Amino acid sequence: MAEVKFKTGEDLQFFQTLRSRVDAYFQERKLSKNANAVMIIKTIVLLSTYILPFVAILVFQLPFVIALLLWLLMGWAKAGVGMSVMHDANHGAYSKNELVNKIIGFTLNCVGGASVNWKVQHNMLHHTFTNINGVDEDIQTKVVLRLSPHAPHYRMNKEQWWYAFFFYGISTMYWALAKDFKQFFAYRKRGLVRGTKTEQNWTLVRLIGVKLTYFFVFFGIPLLVGIPFWQVLVGFVVMHFATGIILSIVFQLAHTVEETKFPLPDVMGSMEDSWAVHQMRTTMNFATSNKWLSWYVGGLNFQVEHHLFTRICHVHYPAIAPIVKKTAEEFGVPYLEKPSFGSAFRSHINHLKTLGRDPLDEIMG
Repeated sequence: MAEVKFKTGEDLQFFQTLRSRVDAYFQERKLSKNANAVMIIKTIVLLSTYILPFVAILVFQLPFVIALLLWLLMGWAKAGVGMSVMHDANHGAYSKNELVNKIIGFTLNCVGGASVNWKVQHNMLHHTFTNINGVDEDIQTKVVLRLSPHAPHYRMNKEQWWYAFFFYGISTMYWALAKDFKQFFAYRKRGLVRGTKTEQNWTLVRLIGVKLTYFFVFFGIPLLVGIPFWQVLVGFVVMHFATGIILSIVFQLAHTVEETKFPLPDVMGSMEDSWAVHQMRTTMNFATSNKWLSWYVGGLNFQVEHHLFTRICHVHYPAIAPIVKKTAEEFGVPYLEKPSFGSAFRSHINHLKTLGRDPLDEIMG
């Protein structure tokens, strides 16, 4: 595929106007675009909910059923940390201080991922080339799941609307075990990993060290205090499955639904829209009036605002959303949104069903 280029010229006026209005909002109120007290409290709550149940499992040697409930709670908290804490930090939105962002962004490593790869896949590829098949790895088809209408169709995709959730569930286990290593070597080959060859090798060493530490904490320490291996394994799987389901569904409701577009560049690599308008066509908000959901998912239900302003902490999205919506209406740019989680979820299921149908069957009627 040729290098993807977005439209320039007059098409940039929408984002230029919007950015000046959003900047004015913060300047007039003398507000920081970064984390506030609400964000700091949320960070403490979610990290504590992730760590303390594990400490309780180790210290009190709880009955298996109770321990399993705590593993499940940890999975819920792990997803919350991913959406509400590390996400802002690795976008550089948590603090003006990059060292603070780096330290808090390390929470991704503490939940089984690797920030060095995530910043390439998510910040660079997904946020720049949203929903562009073959470039945005977040919608990359893996045979069993067809998320883009431009991806190959396989017979099994007909049933993906229900079996997709199993693969959503195991996604973070695959991430913790193998995905980061696969991505690291692929990104290095493509020149997407920064630094000299020696620096890249040290990055790989640190990646291995992080993974070994992660698995030692969740398997080695419980075994050392006398918890049976099978109980630890079941708990670990339950934790990761809960995390995978939550993270995957929240992400899918923002991009792989009936309303979002999946545009492709022309033969010269040129896109029809500017980058900002492209984000508006490929991204959808949902359940923005649900304050509890907004708190938990880190504003990822305000995905439109997030894609346009990645370096603004998500606690500010509800305030700037009316500005984005009003400006989009003025410029005739779509502002996609669903009123509830349920309506967005149904749209995702319908999207999976539509893409699961054999294109030849559609042609034959």
